[in-house]
Amino acid sequence: MLRMLGPALAVALTATALGVPQTRPASVASSGGEAVAAADRVLRVYNNNIENLVVNNSDGSCTRISGPDHLTSILVDDAGRTGTGGVAAPDLLIVQQVRGTGQAEAYADQLSAKFGYPAGSYGAIVAWDDPEPWGSTHRCSSQSLGDLKKKQTNAIIWNKRTLSLASGDISKYWSAGWLKPGTAYADGAGCTLYKPPNSDPDSTDYYKWKRTSAIAARFTIKATGTSVFAATMHLPQENRQNACAGDGDRGIANSGIHLGADATALLNASTIRVVGIDANRTGIAPGTLSGYGMTGYGSTATSGSSKIDYLFVRGGVQSSAVDHTVVGTKSNHRALYGFITY
Repeated sequence: MLRMLGPALAVALTATALGVPQTRPASVASSGGEAVAAADRVLRVYNNNIENLVVNNSDGSCTRISGPDHLTSILVDDAGRTGTGGVAAPDLLIVQQVRGTGQAEAYADQLSAKFGYPAGSYGAIVAWDDPEPWGSTHRCSSQSLGDLKKKQTNAIIWNKRTLSLASGDISKYWSAGWLKPGTAYADGAGCTLYKPPNSDPDSTDYYKWKRTSAIAARFTIKATGTSVFAATMHLPQENRQNACAGDGDRGIANSGIHLGADATALLNASTIRVVGIDANRTGIAPGTLSGYGMTGYGSTATSGSSKIDYLFVRGGVQSSAVDHTVVGTKSNHRALYGFITY
């Protein structure tokens, strides 16, 4: 069932309570009565711009990727390897560039099926239920594949078997900032919010800002009661050259990043904190969100030869043999991951 929170926020929630996937030999008692081994207390988090599950090829063609194939290409075991028996079900997938609730829910159900769980075992939150299309070919020689990328919003997929979510723990969406064409940057003074009435006047791009609407939520780990904040952001291409986070605002540490007021309240009430971003900007330092207690993970390129995707975490992140970056990701962007002990 979809519950509308405000004019644009769609939340996929079910009324069925799902338990922890299995009981293992354990030394830690959970709040639900099950036993959870300390060694199993790992929150598996991923971030990826899935590009509507359409990949751009170097010859101008595009290839459509299935949800199951994409998931196989990003999910890793403790050694950072894909496709092994050690790949465990993720707890959070922070994603950008999905077409809306329909694609997000289908992707969530494909994830459930991958691990043999009933449909509905993963939930989906999107910033916009059904965003209006924008753009033209999206650099695809096939218009039909380019059309698949026209609707874009941001989403969080979560494992209902390990995490719970109350409807009051979802933030209202907030917009990114940008520098309108023809406006002087003036050290950030020319920046404005990327939403009406500040969006492009051209009808082709009028709804372009919706793909940059961010959303966040505060989850609870069922086994321990630990609170977990997660946010997903997609900043506009303009952020690469001119960092803008709002009216006259360059963003945190001149990055173009900012958190909405509702999201900040949820973050401050959370123990573990995770933010996944396609920032469309290089050179954002790991300590950019240190004021929120978070550190960035992964330093290698995520889009071609550039690093423009970021994963910031507050929590005990396990080391990674592959720099927290999944090279074989079937997307235009390489996925980032963090396995957090709690």
